[in-house]
Amino acid sequence: MSETVHVALDAMGGDNAPGEVIAGAVDAVNKRDNIVVHLVGDHEKLAAELKKYTYPEGRIVQVDSTEVIDTGEAPVMAIRKKKDSSIVVGLNLVHNGECDAFISAGSTGAVLVGGQLIVGRIRGVERPPLAPLIPTARGVSLLVDCGANVDARSSHLLQFAKMGSIYMEYVLGVKNPRVAILNIGAEEEKGNALVKETYPILKNCPDINFTGSIEARDIPAGDADVVVCEAFAGNVALKMYEGVGSVLLGEMKGAMMSSLKSKIGALLIKDSLKKTLKKFDASEYGGAPLLGLKGLVVKTHGSAKRKEVTNSIIQCISFKEEKINDRIKEKLNLE
Repeated sequence: MSETVHVALDAMGGDNAPGEVIAGAVDAVNKRDNIVVHLVGDHEKLAAELKKYTYPEGRIVQVDSTEVIDTGEAPVMAIRKKKDSSIVVGLNLVHNGECDAFISAGSTGAVLVGGQLIVGRIRGVERPPLAPLIPTARGVSLLVDCGANVDARSSHLLQFAKMGSIYMEYVLGVKNPRVAILNIGAEEEKGNALVKETYPILKNCPDINFTGSIEARDIPAGDADVVVCEAFAGNVALKMYEGVGSVLLGEMKGAMMSSLKSKIGALLIKDSLKKTLKKFDASEYGGAPLLGLKGLVVKTHGSAKRKEVTNSIIQCISFKEEKINDRIKEKLNLE
């Protein structure tokens, strides 16, 4: 029997909390029998939502907190002042060893800051990166970093590449994952100062399968399993990716409903189209882990609904079972 994974879940964070967050938690414990979810938030609100569902007794535990960190608050100040916020309480559950992971759809800044201040970095990890899975024609790729370290150095990007490779191999099952650095061209001499400095370091690293530069237009094709970059470029690429996908989906729906002929055509291809679009649904892949911390911290979209919450919880199982942090220590020679 597999080991039980305890997940602290911020029930008050995000646009759809607590309803969708709790629904996602219920789905997770009903799908997998080795998960216990610790719901952190306002006791009365959580209790009212939980009454709507049936789930295994003892597999969802309420943890009271009286405060919420809003997205507009200064992250460092909020973490220090709101000690009883759902984010701080949840992160402390991981810090104290009561939970294996913490998940939140709340303030990204507070989660990033709190993750480092409360959970803490693995000794030797210079900068923990935020690493979301993004859908591609070949499956998924890991974009690392997408928001945690805007002013990164080449040594940071080298660690990003190593940690990203570990995550893709042991959590996603991608053997010898292809690593590429985000660039404005495929040639080795292209790029800004950071990319030019980092390229030869990645090229000469025996611990990763470095394939060179990748342009943003080639990411959706799945030309790399791990895309390495500093957070400014990564966040821009991610937001453009999400924005274009949303617009294209809207345009497709509009075109299919524009006439009787197109409606008939849409009906004929409905099942195939649904299957294809599911591959490019970001909610299928859970949240973005903050790699390199002593415990797992996962950030989901602020607009996350029950499916994304469920998948974020389930992804924590592989992280624990595969001992990802131990593998990071070994790969980065931190032991």
